[in-house]
Amino acid sequence: MCEVELRGISKQYEGVARPVIPDLDLQIPSGKMAVLVGPSGCGKSTTLRMVAGLEEVTTGQIFIDKRDVTNVAPAERDIAMVFQGYALYPHMTVFENMAFGLRIKHLPDAEIKTRVHAAADSLGLTPYLERRPKTLSGGQRQRVAIGRAVVRQPKVFLFDEPLSNLDAKLRGDMRREIARIHRSSNTTSMYVTHDQIEAMTLADQIVVLKDGVIQQIGSPVEIYERPANRFVAGFFGTPSMNFLIADLTIRGGDRRSAKGKGFEIPLAAAPTLRKASEPDQLVVGIRPERLSLLPRPDHVALEGAVDLREVLGAEVVLHIASAAGPLTIRTDAGSAPRTGDHVQVWLDPAAIHVFDGATELRL
Repeated sequence: MCEVELRGISKQYEGVARPVIPDLDLQIPSGKMAVLVGPSGCGKSTTLRMVAGLEEVTTGQIFIDKRDVTNVAPAERDIAMVFQGYALYPHMTVFENMAFGLRIKHLPDAEIKTRVHAAADSLGLTPYLERRPKTLSGGQRQRVAIGRAVVRQPKVFLFDEPLSNLDAKLRGDMRREIARIHRSSNTTSMYVTHDQIEAMTLADQIVVLKDGVIQQIGSPVEIYERPANRFVAGFFGTPSMNFLIADLTIRGGDRRSAKGKGFEIPLAAAPTLRKASEPDQLVVGIRPERLSLLPRPDHVALEGAVDLREVLGAEVVLHIASAAGPLTIRTDAGSAPRTGDHVQVWLDPAAIHVFDGATELRL
């Protein structure tokens, strides 16, 4: 096992005014899976490729197992990378594709055979070892690409959006397979994706990026329950978090509330709001699953009309037009109102997230 550390990493392309990565510090503990997540163009793949040695670092240093590999050739970094596009050799069999990296290292034939057959068995590829990639499905090709990385027994696994080309069912199957391989090998891993589900289900540590800048680092639970800012809060969750624009109102000394169009939410139950942080405008966040159609005496009512229903089997997602702004709520299909119905939506003040209206940072 080993740790990966990035110190003051930046990446500036010639002729581009703004750096892709302005200044990034990141430490991935030994044996952990760090998932870099964010929208397209946020710099996550560029960061991974710099760790792999496929992109030069403009400034900064990269350490793998406490060894400075910033200027070390990719082949000498003891990493294995799985690409989005499989990158298999079409003229080679599955066995030869998986064995190729081991042959370059001049390992004995017996050891190569043992490693390849062990990986093929764990990935369900044994019946396909003599086939060529063109005869395989997308999921089988991706398993071959993963198997080729596994047999090398590297210090670090790098995954660059490996499931993007697969359909929904195969993505789920391969996500579980990658999680199983990580648990069994206990190898330090970096995984790049724009898919929040992959990030939440695979990560020990999530690294949220926007415009090349880290927005938050934390466990999946920390990222979901205590987002550092509005961007992180809105990026995670399906459907995404509801945001209500409000003004901070103070009555009778310490009685603070968030007041907006058609609502006023007491902030006594929001322990993160500090007296020292009292912006004029707030953004109140509430996740769709924390809203209710059932009246509660300690909750705040929001009035609106059902604009759209999304039926998801046992659940329905309701999109509601209200004076406070658009609202999304997840509820049981059996009790869900119909499109056009007037509804009251009940908000629990203890379940809200409060952000500064100007900086969008969590309060």
